[in-house]
Amino acid sequence: MEMPRPLSELPKAHLHLHFTGSMRHSTLIELAQEQGLHLPDALKEDWPPRLRATDERGWFRFQRLYDIARTVLQRESDVYRLVREAAEDEAAEGSRWLEIQVDPSGYAHRFGGLTPTLELMLDAAHKAAGYAGIGIAVVVAANRTRHPLDAKTLARLATQYMDQGVVGFGLSNDERRGRARDFDGAFRLAKRAGLLAVPHGGELLGADSVAECVDVLGADRVGHGVRAAESPRLMELLAERRITCEICPTSNVGLGVAERAEDVPLRRLFDAGVPIALGADDPLLFGARLLPQYELARQVYGFGDAELAELARQSIRASAAPDSVREDLLKEVDGWLASEGPADSEG
Repeated sequence: MEMPRPLSELPKAHLHLHFTGSMRHSTLIELAQEQGLHLPDALKEDWPPRLRATDERGWFRFQRLYDIARTVLQRESDVYRLVREAAEDEAAEGSRWLEIQVDPSGYAHRFGGLTPTLELMLDAAHKAAGYAGIGIAVVVAANRTRHPLDAKTLARLATQYMDQGVVGFGLSNDERRGRARDFDGAFRLAKRAGLLAVPHGGELLGADSVAECVDVLGADRVGHGVRAAESPRLMELLAERRITCEICPTSNVGLGVAERAEDVPLRRLFDAGVPIALGADDPLLFGARLLPQYELARQVYGFGDAELAELARQSIRASAAPDSVREDLLKEVDGWLASEGPADSEG
């Protein structure tokens, strides 16, 4: 029996990773100790925490753990460390291009305001990219539980830093607490300037939420979008317009969007022609980075190596990487597939 090709060597792009949620668990523990901060058991002994966001209390608990994790990043050096370690972890998993999502408002009070915070994060991304030898870009994300005017402020800020690594504008947090359409002004600003529109949708709400992101916000990609599988018409539209869904299987199970990994409709979306970029979302809270998502595709969703290569290609094509980088990575994917691996029976 021949060995399957190593997935860590498959070049891929990671397009759905949140800044705080990208922290290594060991770093969280260490920084909390240094600062004498008490962490709840769910972030220590009982890690990764058992979460269910499908009920309001579950999402509140997820948010609370996230906010606690955020408090350990007190110094600029902590920010540099977080991004450098994330970049190292990405490189080790064969991820060659990372788009990390940041909402500077969560840290602005600590680092002197929105603009200095974004500048710090961009500098950290730039240095980490050089250090780990991968490409890193930044998506500025607004919080849908805050006022749409806050989102407009962030959209303007994002457009001012397009020449320094900001490539997209997102919208995150609980879909049930903020309609996509309320943020159309911010997304118009971002899109007019040439940023990619990458709002979350179709995670805790169904296919209509994805459709609203596409129709009203002009989404180029949808964060999660997994519930699009509930509508054949919507899947057809996404396939036709090449709108990529950033599917995060471990996160879906962690938040109760799907009962088990088997229930995430990755295969249904892929077979319907919907472009997919696998993502890890928040490894700090879900306990798995990008590579295990590809392993699930192989082991649970039955993807053969040719299909895994296609998943990697779709992530690269959907990225904001410069054309030359994209072409190089796509060639390397072909090389991975041509390398001596097993005969691909499922392709």
